[in-house]
Amino acid sequence: MQEVLMSSLPTIRFNDGSAYERFMAPWSRSAGTLFLDWLQQRQGLDWADIGCGNGAFTELLLAQWSPASICAIDPSEEQIAAARRRISAEQVELSVGDAMALPFADARFDAAVMALVLFFVPDPKKGVAEMLRVTKPGGMVASYTWDMLRGGTPPQLVWDVLREIGQPVVLPPSLEVSRFDALKALWAEFGLRDIETRELVVERTYADFDDYWLSMVVSGPSGIAERLSDAESAEMKRLLQARLPASASGAITVHGWATAIKGRKASR
Repeated sequence: MQEVLMSSLPTIRFNDGSAYERFMAPWSRSAGTLFLDWLQQRQGLDWADIGCGNGAFTELLLAQWSPASICAIDPSEEQIAAARRRISAEQVELSVGDAMALPFADARFDAAVMALVLFFVPDPKKGVAEMLRVTKPGGMVASYTWDMLRGGTPPQLVWDVLREIGQPVVLPPSLEVSRFDALKALWAEFGLRDIETRELVVERTYADFDDYWLSMVVSGPSGIAERLSDAESAEMKRLLQARLPASASGAITVHGWATAIKGRKASR
């Protein structure tokens, strides 16, 4: 999939914690659980959660690996506010921050992770460099992103239908970094050791088409529903309903898959 981004379009931003919860948080929890299982880290470590959104992944990390601390950042003040409403654990520090200029000291964390974030970073190389900088020697640096170029992102069908009705699609700025080859080359460039990759395959079942429409279109980023005319909205619904696999009860199950990578910072 190749896409030319139009300069007149907004960038993708997640500023509504409740909308993000409907749109992506269930997917984040499913893929995040697989990702954290795969990392196989010890209990009681210090973690950096970069691009934490509304805290859905942070919450998983807290429950699964009982960390000593999590420093979680996101560029959206609204998302951080939502995360603070979700998480009250004292070992979690939530703040607004930039993935390309992390507000943390060198070698502070045992593990630095980006969950569904790296392809949103305008300069992924700089983002990985910052992850590496704040990680202790021997520590873990890991990421997973939707496999954008092979159709693995959950809203892929929504994007396909938008194009068919003549609507532009706003995509993350760094799609290429979702490829396994690109990820492995980036981790190797920074001298990370014991590099491994894995595909994470997940699914989500919506109660019916209305549930799907609310979650994937109305609650999606970039104001999709707001910019459609009544005629375009009706046509989009018709096309989506014709292609979505509904069960006898009307339930709709959609699959997504992500590319994950992990490696260890060289010891001194």
